[in-house]
Amino acid sequence: MSGNPEVTKNRKLDHIKLTVSRNVEARESTLLEYVRIVHNPLPEVDLDNVDLTVEFCGKKLRAPLMITAMTGGHEEAYRINRELARIAEKYGLAIGVGSQRAGLEDPSVVHTFRVVRSEAPHAFVVANLGAPQLSKGYGVREARAAVEMVGADALAIHLNAGQEAYQYEGDPYYSGVLTKILEIQEELDVPVLIKETGSGLSREAVRLLYRLGVKCFDTAGLGGTSWIKVEALRAPSRDSYNPPGPLADYWGNPTAVAVAETRYAAPDAYIVGSGGVRTGLDASKVIALGADIAGMALPFLRALVRGGVQGLDRFAATTIYQLKTVIFMVGGRSPRDLWRARISVWGRLYEELRSAGIDQSEYLTRTRLLPLVLRYGRF
Repeated sequence: MSGNPEVTKNRKLDHIKLTVSRNVEARESTLLEYVRIVHNPLPEVDLDNVDLTVEFCGKKLRAPLMITAMTGGHEEAYRINRELARIAEKYGLAIGVGSQRAGLEDPSVVHTFRVVRSEAPHAFVVANLGAPQLSKGYGVREARAAVEMVGADALAIHLNAGQEAYQYEGDPYYSGVLTKILEIQEELDVPVLIKETGSGLSREAVRLLYRLGVKCFDTAGLGGTSWIKVEALRAPSRDSYNPPGPLADYWGNPTAVAVAETRYAAPDAYIVGSGGVRTGLDASKVIALGADIAGMALPFLRALVRGGVQGLDRFAATTIYQLKTVIFMVGGRSPRDLWRARISVWGRLYEELRSAGIDQSEYLTRTRLLPLVLRYGRF
């Protein structure tokens, strides 16, 4: 399967320009404001003794953060990926690349993806293919090529039905995707990570995939960048384009709900809690709700574009320090202690979880701790 490389390349540049210059975030909330991590005024631990190291998909990260998939396929993307990779290497973060369709279609842009591994030789790197491309013909061969292109430790298959439906040159094709995912998972030597792109994973989809053997998920919930909105901003003024209306701001599963539903459906899976995560406090909340690590994309990109390399470094250092102090202020020594910390959930998030049939008390006191038992044999 092949597309038009020039169209793909121009689309990548459009995405970069719009996300840094326009309001592309959903109006709907992540619902993280309805989560409080209870402060421990007597932590009985020194801040210097807090160790942010965490295991993720069999690898060690020096901090529980992922710079989630953004870009590639254009020279501007090369410069962005280079600097993001350097930050990932410096701080020991995971990092994902954008959809590699462009690199598979056009070898001349492969370097815009490959730079991530060359600048971050020790980082946990995630390759990336889109589900619609699987429906249209991609398979194990392309998956292996994507992994090889960036020397990846995992392959993300991104789900972006809303984006494709409102992209004027989109590919809203999902027939047969599940079968392809399972074929790829069986043949690859690295884990498959299923990620949403701003509309959030659901309990039903995660449960299905988990029962079929998928063990890595990225929630990418509603409340952050809306790719439906991005595509609506890109669309030409033509009678044939149908605008999304309120779908651009309100369609999807809010991040806090997506994290809880994913952990509920996949007790020992590795989970990236992402979607509108903007600060170290947000990151600590998604982890406390049950994610293994937190994921951010837009904040890193804007920090780089608006503040240069120094601004990017400062943002990364600040976010990591905020995470560390939250763990300290609950009396913890590692990110896993956020699972043990007492948290309070109320308001809209409480109602959302209740309507989904998730018992809040059971979830907060047992379900979010299950990975410790299932992976390590202890609470």
